[in-house]
Amino acid sequence: MEARIEEFAGLLRQNGLRVSPAEVADAARAVLAVGLAEKAPFRGALRATLVKRGSDAAVFDRLFELYFLGIKDLLEGLQGSLLAALEAEKLTAGELEQAAQELSRMQLSDLTQALVQGRADELARLLRTAMQDVDFRGLTSPLQRGFYSRRLLQAAGGTKAEQEMQAFLARLRDAGLAPGSLEVVSKRVSTTLKALEEAARRVADREQKARDPERKGENALLHRNLASLTPQEIERMRGVVRRLAERLKARLSRRRKARRKGALSVRRTLRKNLSTGGFPAKLVFRSRRAERPEVLVLCDVSDSVRNVSRLMLQFVYTLQELYARVRSFVFVSDVGEVTHLFKKMDVSSAVDLATAGKVINTSANSNYGHALKMFERTWMGSVTRRTTVIVIGDGRSNYNPPNAHVLAELKRKARRVLWLCPEEEASWGFGDSEMPLYARYCTRVVVVRSVDDLARAAAEVLP
Repeated sequence: MEARIEEFAGLLRQNGLRVSPAEVADAARAVLAVGLAEKAPFRGALRATLVKRGSDAAVFDRLFELYFLGIKDLLEGLQGSLLAALEAEKLTAGELEQAAQELSRMQLSDLTQALVQGRADELARLLRTAMQDVDFRGLTSPLQRGFYSRRLLQAAGGTKAEQEMQAFLARLRDAGLAPGSLEVVSKRVSTTLKALEEAARRVADREQKARDPERKGENALLHRNLASLTPQEIERMRGVVRRLAERLKARLSRRRKARRKGALSVRRTLRKNLSTGGFPAKLVFRSRRAERPEVLVLCDVSDSVRNVSRLMLQFVYTLQELYARVRSFVFVSDVGEVTHLFKKMDVSSAVDLATAGKVINTSANSNYGHALKMFERTWMGSVTRRTTVIVIGDGRSNYNPPNAHVLAELKRKARRVLWLCPEEEASWGFGDSEMPLYARYCTRVVVVRSVDDLARAAAEVLP
């Protein structure tokens, strides 16, 4: 418990509270005195020893609820035994007996037994034990939740549990269970394993939120990590994004007008000023043909970056008047074009549909390599020397082949390739991140973690 209190004190410091080592020691002694049986005395002991200012009490309360929330409360969908669930699915008594016999013959791991029996207390204990083997101090971004939830699940024995459940299904198949009943059992097993994955993700989500400093007000919202915004904050952020894009559009328009005049034409200037003896009273410039570029957006809409993608898509389409044409594609593993949505409806509604799984399967695992190959086969011919390609995503491909040569071909054909990445450069190359490789084939990679970053990057890199 001392280690947990020390880590909790570190979270308080990250959120602006001043906590000294002596106060952490006092907190440990106070907890030892009141014990862990009751939540209220435990909370009071920590609050009395770690909080010095009244203004810090709200931050302490928020972090306490996040950090010390019981894991058992996060195990939604894992209550009730597997056999009881199958009985509710109308399996016959003989089929239930057959399933029970097959389970009794198997040497199941602790996690599988807890899943089969629906023992939430045992599942919570196993996840708490697994948390000791996972260092959550590196969980600094919401984009890392999936990675850490998989590590937690692996530490708890999730891989073995999945293998044992598949072996259980194979035993039932070999024993001659009716195909219809086997399908029912298979669906129930899949639901149980999915609920376990969701529970691990909720644990990782709680750990990350406890490490996310709390800021208030719209001005602070500009600097908040886009991936950590709540649905309510996303709605508030839409107006902020629209206003920033409109201001930037006016600024870029003025910049283009200033560049519209070409170089001085000496010959035509001399001819224009023959009446003045060659004195250049009237200057003549070479006119430049206005060439508005085309923009092609490839946007990752997987769970880890969906909030970021929605706001970036809205930002790009608010600027679309500056371009001859804007085409948009969304991807997770497959790629789908969503340009038509923006032609039929307003920007906000189109963004909602583009990221809601109406065009592609958004529940699949991210696979940048497959998405790039699919784009190459189907749409590479639409890229010309006037095209600015904007890729929005974190470059995490679940250890699938990256197929970076497609990005190299895009760079060769396009005017330029810009990548807007919501992860800091320090996170690139760790885990399943392919960003160091992809960055080689981009004209420029810009880290965009907040709306403030997005506006600044757009002013620098957009034509």
